[in-house]
Amino acid sequence: MTVQEQYGHLVDTIKSYNPGADFAMIDKAYRYAVEHHGEQKRKDGSPYVTHPIAVAQIVAEELHLDSESIAASLLHDCIEDTDATYDDIVKEFSPTIANLVEGVSKLTRVVYTTKEEEQMENLRKMLMAMAKDIRVILIKIADRTHNMRTMEYQSKDKQRQKSLETMEIYAPIAHRLGMQRIKWELEDTSLKYLDPVAYNEIETSLESKREEYDAFLARVTKQIEDRLREMHVPFRRVYGRMKHPYSIYRKMYAQSKTMDEVLDLFAFRIIVDTVADCYNVLGIIHDLYHPLLGRFKDYIGTPKPNMYQSLHTTVMGKSGIPFEVQIRTQEMHEIAEYGIAAHWKYKRGIAGAAHEGTYEWVRKLLENQENTDAEEFIHTLKVDMFSDEVFVFSPAGDVTNLPAGATPIDFAYSVHSAVGNRMVGAKVNGRIVPLDYKLQNGDIVEILTANNAHGPSRDWLTIAQSSEARSKIRQWFKKEKRPENIVNGRASFEAELKHAGVPLSVVAGTELEATLLKKLPYQTMDDMYAAIGYGGFSAQKAVGRIHEEIQRLKRQQQAQNEATEPVPDDPSATRPAIPQRAKSEQGIIVEGLSNCLVKFSKCCTPVPGDDIVGFITRGYGVSVHRCDCPNAAPERRRPEEAGRWIKVTWGSDVRESYLTSLEVFAKDSAHLVMDVSTALSTTNTRVKSLSADATADGYAVVRLLIYVADSEQLKSVMKKLNQIGGVMKVDRPAG
Repeated sequence: MTVQEQYGHLVDTIKSYNPGADFAMIDKAYRYAVEHHGEQKRKDGSPYVTHPIAVAQIVAEELHLDSESIAASLLHDCIEDTDATYDDIVKEFSPTIANLVEGVSKLTRVVYTTKEEEQMENLRKMLMAMAKDIRVILIKIADRTHNMRTMEYQSKDKQRQKSLETMEIYAPIAHRLGMQRIKWELEDTSLKYLDPVAYNEIETSLESKREEYDAFLARVTKQIEDRLREMHVPFRRVYGRMKHPYSIYRKMYAQSKTMDEVLDLFAFRIIVDTVADCYNVLGIIHDLYHPLLGRFKDYIGTPKPNMYQSLHTTVMGKSGIPFEVQIRTQEMHEIAEYGIAAHWKYKRGIAGAAHEGTYEWVRKLLENQENTDAEEFIHTLKVDMFSDEVFVFSPAGDVTNLPAGATPIDFAYSVHSAVGNRMVGAKVNGRIVPLDYKLQNGDIVEILTANNAHGPSRDWLTIAQSSEARSKIRQWFKKEKRPENIVNGRASFEAELKHAGVPLSVVAGTELEATLLKKLPYQTMDDMYAAIGYGGFSAQKAVGRIHEEIQRLKRQQQAQNEATEPVPDDPSATRPAIPQRAKSEQGIIVEGLSNCLVKFSKCCTPVPGDDIVGFITRGYGVSVHRCDCPNAAPERRRPEEAGRWIKVTWGSDVRESYLTSLEVFAKDSAHLVMDVSTALSTTNTRVKSLSADATADGYAVVRLLIYVADSEQLKSVMKKLNQIGGVMKVDRPAG
């Protein structure tokens, strides 16, 4: 298809849903893009302008957006990849179109020290533009969708990098906006490059049973249609579909199942006219098939934050195959398929401005990321924006949605920062619960407050799951405890420097201090210490910013030491050869293999310094175990899998931190969790999760998931935990 034919198809698509579109402006944008992209080519050799036309086609065909969105899609790479400027777009078109194009463009002219910082700033810029005009993100998602469709022309590294970013950022944003069809496509195409073996295995398995599956879908569809007609219930459409490959992959991976063991591969949709019909049809389905207990969800009564509404139930027919049935109205179906874009059909008034409560989460997300570094921003973005939600109720019946795993602390701060700061306890469903209790869907949460409360505890930062709660806790410490923060922050920084092999005197008051402050958003060292003290920054990150300078100083010191050593008698004595730096993946060198996927086994969570062994899994690369892990014990290895156990070693380029687990066995006490949190805080240990269980005989076990640099740091943390009163032993679980 020629460029002109591709554009003609776009115009026909727009006419089909919006005959009154501003075709003169769209045509002008097309000619402007053709002129400015000129002779530029894509990786596949096609004219570059075919990409913006394809993005505009997705925006029109999939999302049915307005004329300004189409024009901005055609122009979306002009500011970034041609000599056109923002002012040129304003002059030729309008400020609105220029703002859309500017919002979609990356920050290409700024140099960043890390990939995370660049990704963070691009995301922050995109979210800020999105908060003003939601169409920015819709065009950006269409842009990424077309890039993923043509990813086969990119290098292997680029395919993996872009697919990972798509899976972690763009697919979840599409989900948060309710755009399920595009979300599925982004997930499936990403999986194709992230784990091609598993993807091809799933596709081959589905294709081999296509006839059998199609027959089952047709049979159940006819059964449902016949029963609805028999009961004189009006319906618009009934259809069945297979779950998409990534959905199947997640079930296989999370539940360690083979393709044949994944049962609920099928989903059926029933589209009706009214909400009353939805509930009526639900009763008919439960009469026709056997409903499975605990598998019914009413998203009509309690919609998801992305506006999704539907009734979900999982049932089983006479064939013994379970399947899901989703029941919704036509409007609910449009919103489920196209999400926020469907508002152009049902709520014309919102045009572009994100002034509705629907986008409140974007504003909150940006507010809570002020003064955070790149890694923290990306982490909290994933937690707040992309994780599954839990819906809980206040005693008055108000619904609040929080990230999965949220605690009463998160709920308190979602009500108001004053409620969180004065909290002394919480009741869930009328019973007092610990503050690290994981809230469940439907819980009724009551926060107990006191005017003379001491304020939040530092361990709340590790217990809270939402960035809103952590941000408000940090603000309290920042405002109320600056002297204490400086003392704690300085101690943490000094400990981290000591771990790197240099004393604080090497940094304080030297050129190294000036270099460090230039790389940080702080005016003085006290400001930095205070930030570390209240949790707004980490000592590990601070030392990381001057890592190269520290290494240079150490090399200089080593050279001076060598210069003062006596010359050997034999001048012909040769220096030992410098070992070559082996290529590693996540700090792991796999004997005989390169560029293979590496994952750390969850049963024993190895860290640098541990003796390790590798196991070649099916579809998930090499799984790394500690040698003392029962699952890796030679006597437990199957003879037929002998060739899949492989030698692995730690490389010289290990990561900054690794996730590992600990179990603390102690006498039960009211202060045990706080004591453990304090010990972790004083060793500046980053915590992913903390949970505690009490036994009937007065003992307790605290389970931790923490980040450490290596086994030496882990030993230091374990030693600190062992010093807590009442602690009997600290173990690293395995097997």
